[in-house]
Amino acid sequence: MNKTEEVTQFIAELDNPLKEEMDRVRHIILETSEKMTEDMKWKAPNFVYKGNMATFNPRAKKFVNLTFHKGALIEDTTGLLEGDQKEARVARFHSMEEVEAKKDQLQQVVRAWIAKMDEL
Repeated sequence: MNKTEEVTQFIAELDNPLKEEMDRVRHIILETSEKMTEDMKWKAPNFVYKGNMATFNPRAKKFVNLTFHKGALIEDTTGLLEGDQKEARVARFHSMEEVEAKKDQLQQVVRAWIAKMDEL
């Protein structure tokens, strides 16, 4: 798993009631594929494979907000991604139970991103 100390420290120090849920989403993304890496972008954890895939909004307090910057490129058959913007889509998780319930959907979206980036 391609965890970085910088992101680990950021989450540990984060004042957010859903930081455990955020960390679980992080682990699901990184354990989906060794191709996925993480870094910090816009003062938030960011996930990367041949470009930025998604970034947390750590200021959201009512749900874990994961923005997929070019989510419209992802063929999401799971229904996980929400939104109708030209490019961006979001995934939201309100509780640990919801994170676990949507684990397979999240992993499918991550795999779809990797497949799309490998096509380009």
